[in-house]
Amino acid sequence: MSPDLQNPFLLWLLLSGGLAGLCYAFVRKELRVRAIAYGAFLLACAVMIWPPYEKDGEPGKIHLGLDLRGGIHLVLQVVVEDAFNATVDDSVILAREQAERAGIEFGSVQRSGSTSFEVEGVEPARVKDMRDVLRDHFEGAAGWQIRERGDTGFAVEMTEVFQRQLADRTVEEAKRTLERRVNQLGVAEPVIARHGSTGDQILVQLPGVTDVEAAKRIIKTTAQLSLVLVEDSGPSEEALLQSVGGTVPDNMELVSGSGVDPGARVYYLLRREAMITGRDLKNARVGVDENNRPQINFTLNATSTDKFSRETGRNIGRQLAIVLDDRVYSAPVIQSRLGADNRITGGGAGFTTQEADELAKILRAGALPASLRYLQELTVGASLGRDSIRDGVRASIAAIVFIALFMLVYYRFSGINAVAALSANLLIVLAALAYFGATLTLPGIAGIILTVGVGVDTNVLVFERIREELRNGKTVRMAIQNGFDRVWLTILDTHITGLIAAAFLFQFGTGPIKGFAVTVVIGLVANVFASYFMSKLLFEWVLGKRHVEKLSI
Repeated sequence: MSPDLQNPFLLWLLLSGGLAGLCYAFVRKELRVRAIAYGAFLLACAVMIWPPYEKDGEPGKIHLGLDLRGGIHLVLQVVVEDAFNATVDDSVILAREQAERAGIEFGSVQRSGSTSFEVEGVEPARVKDMRDVLRDHFEGAAGWQIRERGDTGFAVEMTEVFQRQLADRTVEEAKRTLERRVNQLGVAEPVIARHGSTGDQILVQLPGVTDVEAAKRIIKTTAQLSLVLVEDSGPSEEALLQSVGGTVPDNMELVSGSGVDPGARVYYLLRREAMITGRDLKNARVGVDENNRPQINFTLNATSTDKFSRETGRNIGRQLAIVLDDRVYSAPVIQSRLGADNRITGGGAGFTTQEADELAKILRAGALPASLRYLQELTVGASLGRDSIRDGVRASIAAIVFIALFMLVYYRFSGINAVAALSANLLIVLAALAYFGATLTLPGIAGIILTVGVGVDTNVLVFERIREELRNGKTVRMAIQNGFDRVWLTILDTHITGLIAAAFLFQFGTGPIKGFAVTVVIGLVANVFASYFMSKLLFEWVLGKRHVEKLSI
């Protein structure tokens, strides 16, 4: 029964066993343990990275970034004013409910701006009670400040601190929602992060995405679901405005939607305060209606179910509009008290299967807390990614070949030692990228080439010190020993300095800069092992027990 050579662990065991046999046969006893350990480590690195990157549809061990694999790059701006408006609307509902619960009569409670609302027409005898209600629910830690307007009114406005906190929370919530949506797309190694200095931008990179338009629809759709009572409806905006005196009341809004007949338009006059919103959803999934057309079935959480049941029970016989992103999808008449399980149909034209599937994914991932605005869009084709890989590999090979030739010409046979150390350095860097799941980008390739230069610098330090020791009359064995020992602190100092600089790049840089920093950090650590410890072992192995009078360096 032959061993499974496709199994990386078995393959590594076989190769390591052969290496151990070679070491026992050809390596001195005092060097065997180090030789076997170093060799097994390098063999593990080689097995770990094969195949290195995606080829012929087979996934590679090294994840490629957007610039190498192709995909889409978006910079989105979160319109935080939408979150301000939604928060004020929720506060208007809360203030109205609490005043009614306390038995206070008032004229109106309505939004007066994106960060404020007003209470007007409070009965004079209950003004103090209304002030207490507002203070209990809005002042202090709640983040609002209350001012009296005349004798029977109040103005309630967000504090600046609360506005900053709400804006930051909105951007973070938008980022988490985008992450959930991208996970539903099944994108591997996406990048979703805060971006820019304004604090309201999000960077989205989706490597390997082929259906760009579908991805953009799912990412940008706000999916603000609301169930709102209908005050009136009509076939045209003009006819509906005439029925309300020519202007839309402050506590209402005009929204269009699909009619019963495909292509027909209907206009609805809706209350601003929603009975239910997308934040109240527990789940959403695709189903079929009685005509075997796609629909979206959704379930409310327990708290919202109680409220929804109570409100629909009060409004039997009225239309309830189902609004998604400022469009009425349907407006059924409430026939009875409703519960947790409900549905959304696509109106007269109905949903297509793709529309229903995309919308269900968006609703499951959660509504965005605010709308998004495109600031930058870049699509990278897969062919461009392959060209980038080819050019990056060619540049790396050219750099390594040039450096190898230089080391061989300048340091003679000792240059072979330097070339072996550089090769080991590259192997360890690629294996670390595969093991940690890091993403390789074009700046990352630049970082790898930089580590090649650092590796050469380390070898030059060692070799020049060995030359100096030989000029001072030391034996070859003593010159090598002193050469490595006396540059150790210098090597540590230069590499630690580089690691600190790379750490700052990673901490404060954006995606491409972070990719560069990751490869530099891995390369510097690998270089200490390859250019010092492994190079020293190779010198000791080649010298053996022979008495060498002259070193080719």
